[in-house]
Formats: sequence, structure tokens, C-alpha cells
Amino acid sequence: MQPENEFHSLLRNLITDVQEIVVLWQFAVLLASLGLAWLVQRQFAERTASQAGARRTPILSTSSISRLMFPLSALVLVVLGRWTLHHWHSTHLLNIAIPLLFALALIRIAIYILRRVFHDQRWLHPWERTIGWTVWAVLALHIIGVLPEILGMLDSIAFYAGQQRLSVLLILQGILAFTFSMLLALWLASSLESRIMGIEAMDMSQRVMLSKVARTTLVLLGVLVALPLIGVDITVLSVFGGALGVGLGLGLQKIASNYVSGFIILLDRSLRLGDVVTVDNHTGKVIDLTNRYVVLHGLDGVESIVPNDTFITSTVVKQTHTDSKVRLALTIQISYGSPLETAMRIMQEAARKQPRVLAAPEPMVFLKEFADNGINLELGLWISDPEEGQIGLRSAINMEIWREFQNNNIEIPSPQREVHLIDKTV
Repeated sequence: MQPENEFHSLLRNLITDVQEIVVLWQFAVLLASLGLAWLVQRQFAERTASQAGARRTPILSTSSISRLMFPLSALVLVVLGRWTLHHWHSTHLLNIAIPLLFALALIRIAIYILRRVFHDQRWLHPWERTIGWTVWAVLALHIIGVLPEILGMLDSIAFYAGQQRLSVLLILQGILAFTFSMLLALWLASSLESRIMGIEAMDMSQRVMLSKVARTTLVLLGVLVALPLIGVDITVLSVFGGALGVGLGLGLQKIASNYVSGFIILLDRSLRLGDVVTVDNHTGKVIDLTNRYVVLHGLDGVESIVPNDTFITSTVVKQTHTDSKVRLALTIQISYGSPLETAMRIMQEAARKQPRVLAAPEPMVFLKEFADNGINLELGLWISDPEEGQIGLRSAINMEIWREFQNNNIEIPSPQREVHLIDKTV
């Protein structure tokens, strides 16, 4: 059989080269290429590690890139060495080394793309090993010449869908092409998004908007490229577009509204990451802006997922729209017999002792009203970090006021009622 002859010819040529002294030239080229590739990887790893530390880039990203440098550099150097050496000697050993290095580079490229697209996913680790074994198995089948027979067998298992002939080989090629196209699009989108988000001169809302637009555009391009690869006519998208329009008219208005509202929020910059807002009985700090919803991190630690159209159709109370400073008011009642000026001074000093309270505008105490049971005093103060919450600050100020009131005999009155009993028998 022809594959067996090719495999035997490969072994025979390799054994012949090993028996000759000139094979040392091939070993020298291979070892030199591997050594230089290792040096390139080491230098690249040291340089990227120092730059990543300065820019606070994740270590996983830099280590994954450095792991790509060895097989790629070795592959380039071995190809150049074989091109130079084949003018004087045979290069059967290098002919075997090149596909092995190519397979190693392919495995690490695939793993790098998967890690960038699906970062921090535990289910990805078993798939990395599966990808490696699959690539090595395909390479082994190619070397021994069995791969063409397997491909021919898969192509012979076919069926017809109308006038279209579909084989197992065509389906597998379509799945691989679509998967590769989408992963490539998502990887490019992730890389472009990280670069856009790193532009500090641009407003955060603009960065988020550009990153979302870039991701959406690249995914659509990936779909348009993948469909012809799997044998799907692009003209069928017109039919799909009509079906999508009917679906939007029947029951997907809310989903479409959320996506359109998301782009409106990003375009008019009415909402930014880090803003503290209250909408639809949900209060929290904006920690994520997506195409469909906004994530609010509540002051109690609970995260709320609010649809984008809620921010368009509802009133949003934003504590950090133009200025992050927020005024807090604490009302305390003292008895009519307590020293008024001393109480006001104690309340003002209690606010000044707190590091979160701003010195300008300074805390002020006002005589609010003369109530039935005592005098109402209001302490007004300003803070610049409302996302840190208010209850802890209020508690600390109230405790300080309570201690000083006790030391200065200032009474906080409690409601009292006098009941008079009338004896009607008299």
C-alpha cells in the first residue's frame, strides 16, 4: 500500500542519515535552533514580566505568551536551518522535527486563545490536555500515512439533505472551521478590549462602549466568515433576518430594548463604572456594564442585575453624577434643660474626628426646631466616598456624641405622657 511505502521510505532515509557522519550537521542545526529558541523565550519572559509588573498585567497572560515563543522561534530557526543545509546535505531529521515543532506551536496557540477567551474557567484545564493529545494523534497518523485513509473513510459516510451531500468529514470540517473562526474572533475582541480599556486618556464610558462595539462587530464578522466555510450560503441570512424581525415583533421586544438601551447609556455617558445609584428600589455601586444589564454591588454586599431599559424608563437617583460629595444629616433631640451651645459643639467635634468626613465644607450643627419633647438639632456633614456606605459612619458619630453627652450631663429626652384620672363620683 502507498502509505506503508511512504512510511518505510521515511524510516529508511532516517536510518541512512543516522549511519552517516553528516547527520551531525542536522543535529547541530536542531540543537542550535532549540538553544536559541530557549534564549529568546527566556529574554521575552523576563522583559514581559517586568513590563507586566509596571502595568499590573495578569501573570497568566504574560506566561502564556512567553510559552508561545519557544515553539514558534524554534520552528522558524529549524526551517531556516533546513533551507540552508539542504544545499549540501540531506535533511530528513529536520523534516521530522519541523512537523513536531509545528504541532507543539499549534497546541500552545490553541491553549493561549482558549485561556484569553475563557479566562478563569476551571472546565478549560481538561480540554487543554485533550487538544494536545488530539493534535499529536493527528500528526502521528499523518507521519505513518494512515490519515488519508481515515479521511477517505469519513468522506464515504454521507447522506443527502435535498440536493446537498453531507458527509461526516464535511460536518467535522464545518464544526472545526466554525469553532476556529469564533474563537479567533473572540480572542481578537478580548485583546482589543483589553487595549481599549487601558487607554486612560479616554472616558470610562467611551472605553466600555468601544469595547462592546468591537466585540459585537468581530463576532458578526466571525459568523460571516464561518458560514461559507461550512457550506452555508450567505443569502440565507436574509431569510433569517426576516424571521428575526418577526420574532422581535412577537416577543423579543424586551431583549432588543435592553440591547439598544445599553448602547444609549454608553453613548450619552449617563452611567459610569463606580457610580453609586438608586433605581427601582436597588441601591449600589456600578461594577459592570454589559449589552443587556448593569450589575450593582449593594452596600450590604448583595449584587443586583438590573436590565438596561430600567435606567432609560425609570428615574435614577445618582449620588456621583457631577460630584462624588454627598451630604449626610443626623438629627438628635436634647432636653430643654440641657446646655444648647455645648451640645452643638460636641456634635460638631464628633463629626470632625471621623476621617471620612470632609473638612470643606466643614460639619455644621443647626437648631432645627423646638419640638414637644425637646430641641431638635441637625448635624450636617459631607463625605466623598458614598460607595463605602453610611451606616458605619453614622454609628461612629452617634457613639461619640453619646459618650460626650454622658460626660457633660446632656439629656436625650424620651417621650412622656401624663394621664389624669378624673373621679366622676364626686
